Amino acid sequence: MSDIAANAKVTGTDAGHGIGFGEAFRVWLRIALLSFGGPAGQIAVMHRILVEEKNWISESRFLHALNYCMLLPGPEAQQLATYIGWLLHRTAGGIMAGGLFILPGIICIMGLSYVYAAFGNVGVIEALFFGLKAAVLAIVIQAVVRLGKRALRSRIMIGLAATAFIAIFFFNVPFPVIIIAAGVIGYLGAKSGRPEFGAVPHGGGKNAAAIDSMLGDELPDHVRPSVSRALKIGSIWLLLWLVPVGVLLIAFGQANVFSQIALFFSKMAMVTFGGAYAVLAYVAQQAVEHYHWVQPREMLDGLGMAETTPGPLIMVLQFVGFMAAYRDPGSLSPMLAGTLGGLLATWVTFTPCFLWIFMGAPFIETLRGNKGLAGALTAITAAVVGVILNLSIWFALHTIFRETLPMRSFGFSFDMPVWASIDFAALALAVAAAIAIFRFNMGMLTVLSGACAAGVALRISGVI
Repeated sequence: MSDIAANAKVTGTDAGHGIGFGEAFRVWLRIALLSFGGPAGQIAVMHRILVEEKNWISESRFLHALNYCMLLPGPEAQQLATYIGWLLHRTAGGIMAGGLFILPGIICIMGLSYVYAAFGNVGVIEALFFGLKAAVLAIVIQAVVRLGKRALRSRIMIGLAATAFIAIFFFNVPFPVIIIAAGVIGYLGAKSGRPEFGAVPHGGGKNAAAIDSMLGDELPDHVRPSVSRALKIGSIWLLLWLVPVGVLLIAFGQANVFSQIALFFSKMAMVTFGGAYAVLAYVAQQAVEHYHWVQPREMLDGLGMAETTPGPLIMVLQFVGFMAAYRDPGSLSPMLAGTLGGLLATWVTFTPCFLWIFMGAPFIETLRGNKGLAGALTAITAAVVGVILNLSIWFALHTIFRETLPMRSFGFSFDMPVWASIDFAALALAVAAAIAIFRFNMGMLTVLSGACAAGVALRISGVI
């Protein structure tokens, strides 16, 4: 049975693992609504819900999928959701999980773009998310601690994590370079027989995780790699991605704003390695200086929207696409043009993400049983801990401090906090959220809702 035909049979419950499509929809929607804080926070939410709470996927398989997504261009958290959704319910499950992951962000950014275009600021709405950002910081730190406890089981793994953190935080070493170097070290370490490079133990308690139990030792048809099926899936998703781009170019020419949006953000979808921050500086430069779509202050405002709403930080590209078309609407009304421009930017940014997963994931799954690669993946996992720590500190700097000072000399490339700009209200809320999580083991929803209420109260009282 083909993968597409098999998808038609995914209805109430998949007999392989007993997780109904409706139940999966509710869980993925919950994850999407809680996906604040950039990739570190989003991965933390998924890990907590899917590995620890639901026991849908084991620790080792979660990390195996994450390692692959970290190597791809585009938002790794959205691709990880697509990967796990695909494992559960085939292509339909991957589309559902990946699509739901970005849906709240699309709606929020679009709404904020309307407000921004009409009134010039979104200060009140940003204030609503003030407390939320502080709470997410505590959740991100919790993710680093939990993942570190499982992955850093020896001094060698701790050293790899520390080296990865130093390389990316202080020297801005490209993320793929760090991952490839870690993989080579792990592979050589495993080949030499070093026990430190053994596979990360499975998580999920005493019972096997649902996905691992379903897949077993023999991969089912939709997980088994097939070159012909990969070419077929690749052709479908390439057409979905590139046909709209070609139609716009033929119909309106390269000078049209919609053609420019389609081409520019398609190129961005190919080079966004290492997450949103790795490419946002280039996007800002092109959008401000070359295309003149937005002003520098507006680019920062758009990033603020993406940081304080659910979904990947790369959703800021939707705001840029909105403003570009809003200011060059042609025969359309500005708001309609902006809506179409924002949706077009989103389409060409995220459609390739599904392409990478549906084509590559079956081949990646077969590597799980290859003992020669276990050491490489173990070392990559340790390096990922250092990378997530880097993201956590970046998020902390931009949550607790109002200003940072770029340090760009003697090979260093990092942001130094301006201590005089510390936001004591944000610091207090982050500390309170951390105490609630680590000391009193409060649930995520309780902490997030409490932080939101505190943020609103501080705004009303005039503290923020």
